[in-house]
Amino acid sequence: MSTTPTVVLVHGAFADAASWSGVVAELQRDGIPVIAPPNPLRGLASDAAYVASVAAQIDGPVVLVGHSYGGALITVAGTAENVVALVYVAAYVLEEGESLGELQGRFPLSPLVSNLKQWTYPVPGGEPAVEVTIAEDAFPSVFAADVPAEVTKILAAAQRPLAAAAFEETATAAAWRTKPAWALVAGADNAINPEVERFGAKRADATIVELEGASHAVAVSRPKEVADLIRAAVGATG
Repeated sequence: MSTTPTVVLVHGAFADAASWSGVVAELQRDGIPVIAPPNPLRGLASDAAYVASVAAQIDGPVVLVGHSYGGALITVAGTAENVVALVYVAAYVLEEGESLGELQGRFPLSPLVSNLKQWTYPVPGGEPAVEVTIAEDAFPSVFAADVPAEVTKILAAAQRPLAAAAFEETATAAAWRTKPAWALVAGADNAINPEVERFGAKRADATIVELEGASHAVAVSRPKEVADLIRAAVGATG
């Protein structure tokens, strides 16, 4: 008797777990167990360790789903023993020993890079560290061009910052080398160059779906299509 995997949805930078709301509703409608834990957004190693810990404490198989920076995290956290599949949604798919900056640097930069706003946050016993958000006036076009304007205003105000150091940390593992992968490429992504998404997905030998016209906030604007890809991964591994 097969066990339906639990889907763990990992949000990326400049968002929170609520960005998965439409996808959660789709999966729950099908009786697929799903959780969307908070992503600390403090650094690749520590965030991946947190995601791996969440997965390891779930009884039964897990399908890890990562959006954006969350893709880098599931690449490392996916080595947890009970993880059976990886799903990348408009995401970075890193190789072992590679950083976000290195992968991104192989392709033309997206509009995100010139629209980041720097902040600082306290670090116990050390100098303040830098974190970044997207400038609010640029947020709609960079992050969520296919989302209604009244929604993007809320998303821009509620965005969560990413520690700048996360761009330079390298992945300590690449779980896609031993776990099957699926990937959604957002064809009109202005936060991550779609070529970055395609390259990583092909390198991971992922089953790829491309949504033309989809922004970086594809889980918000196209939850059914995102859920369909996750359903495929659950069906193949459950």
